Amino acid sequence: MKQLVRPKDGRMIAGVCAGIGNHLDTDPTVIRLIWAALTLISLGTGIIVYLAAWILIPEEPGGETP
Repeated sequence: MKQLVRPKDGRMIAGVCAGIGNHLDTDPTVIRLIWAALTLISLGTGIIVYLAAWILIPEEPGGETP
C-alpha cells in the first residue's frame, strides 16, 4: 500500500501536489491545476488547505543527496 508523502524530487513549493499526484498515480500538474482552480473558486481557501497539508503530510524519508 502506498503511503502519502511529500517527495524530495518533482516539487514546486512544498511537494504537496506532487505527493498527492504520486499517491493517486496521476500527473502532479493535473493536481496543481485542479488545486489552483479550486483555490480561485473558493476565494483562497485552497491556500489554507495547502498550508495544512504541508504540515500534516510527512516528507519522504531519505538522507541528504550530495
